[in-house]
Amino acid sequence: MTRTACSNAWRVLARCLLAGLVSGMAIVSGYAAAKDQVVFGITLEPDRLDPTSAPAAAIGEVVHYNVLEGLVKIEENGQTSPMLAESWDMSVDGRTYTFRLRPGVRFHDGQAFDSAAVKFSFERARRPDSGNKSRKKLFDKIERISTPDPLTVVLVLRHPDPHLLYRLGESPAVILHPASADRAMAAPIGTGPFRFERWDKGHSITLVKWPDYRDADAVRLQRAVFRFTNSFVDKVELPPEVDVFFNFATKTVLRNRLNERYQVLIGGSSSKALLAINNRHKPLDDVRVRRAINHAIDRAAVIQHILDGRGSAIGSHFSPTEIGYLHLADRYPHDPGRARALLAEAGIEGRLRLKLSLPPTPYARDGGQLLVQQLAAIGIDTDVELVSWAEWLNGAFKGDFELTLINHVEPLDYDIYTDPSYYFGYDSADFRALVEAHRNADNPRQRNRLLADIQRKLADDAVNAWIYAPQVSTVARKGLEGLWVNYPIYVHDLAALRWR
Repeated sequence: MTRTACSNAWRVLARCLLAGLVSGMAIVSGYAAAKDQVVFGITLEPDRLDPTSAPAAAIGEVVHYNVLEGLVKIEENGQTSPMLAESWDMSVDGRTYTFRLRPGVRFHDGQAFDSAAVKFSFERARRPDSGNKSRKKLFDKIERISTPDPLTVVLVLRHPDPHLLYRLGESPAVILHPASADRAMAAPIGTGPFRFERWDKGHSITLVKWPDYRDADAVRLQRAVFRFTNSFVDKVELPPEVDVFFNFATKTVLRNRLNERYQVLIGGSSSKALLAINNRHKPLDDVRVRRAINHAIDRAAVIQHILDGRGSAIGSHFSPTEIGYLHLADRYPHDPGRARALLAEAGIEGRLRLKLSLPPTPYARDGGQLLVQQLAAIGIDTDVELVSWAEWLNGAFKGDFELTLINHVEPLDYDIYTDPSYYFGYDSADFRALVEAHRNADNPRQRNRLLADIQRKLADDAVNAWIYAPQVSTVARKGLEGLWVNYPIYVHDLAALRWR
């Protein structure tokens, strides 16, 4: 697509999105002024609402903690606390966890929450065809699930896992009921403080307070709307009916620092922004080409351009907020001369042409422009492909890409590199051996050493070009309390929100 065609397409898209905003005002009109309702603006529309069957983080942003709950909750500080499990014990060898469930909990349709629902959900999640993004890093590690009584669940692990409780607090581990699990993609039924009401495709998802929630009196909001703002919002003023813009584009954040209506919250997250590389495709299967791409990127310039400097350069698939983080950003300094030499060593004659697929997020569309220039400086020309989120999930995420700029928000998700079928196409027996050794490590010092080795191996193989760990910028209407500042996981705890 030419630059002119892209510009015209964006003008048309912006007009259409703005028209959609106006046409949808009837749904959210008056919410901003109400003290028992909130309107969230989120960048991407989920492709479904079942976080146990698809990888998109946008699903959890809407339903996790609100409609669907897990045994464990991850707090803003990254610590775990009881949710549907009121307590648990771990055996001395670290392989057996016994969870005691909360009594009297029911799903929104009246079905009882019990150990049978937990067993069903976990066995469903570990089916090879489940689509659960935590299948390998969590559910495949469970050797046996037993339910001695309706309020007790016992998990026996194949190996000790120091991250088990954290994994159980992520959205792929929410509990569904056998009678309604098949409806979760379009109309999820859970145990949370809010129930699903409606999904206006292309516009918004509406949740309403569930009066029979176990702690309903503590929930102040009666309704929440998740409005899909997409990247056009950085080009216009903030729509007045939206109360919260999550992970918002930097230029808009700066415009609203002194705005009388809004406050700006800036915190940390587990996100990793990377130029993903398809390791299956020639010549990208040559580590020298991948290393050349890494040397081509001026990370400081990208961070300044996209985030106004609010981010940290990274060199492997770990964020500075994650345990065991090793600073490797200097492994590939910006060095166009070295990059060109590596391409020559790899036998690249003349200019190399690659396709760069960009999803519809501000960081991808803005950052992609700069990466095109930086790659061109070392002899790599790019054909830019602007795709919708659904097209990205059905294309790049399924391995149909060469380069793509994407933000991985899941914490401690290095296990994805053990799967050769994952969209990067990375296949390393040595890396898998490191991860397996970490799983079997029996003391914290050994585990931390192996985490460092895992990060070094990914960096040395230049599997991807990791660029930055962003800070999270949230623009919120003044008077709204209870919002997170830091995001160890991408979730919005509506039950904690209230208007001052």
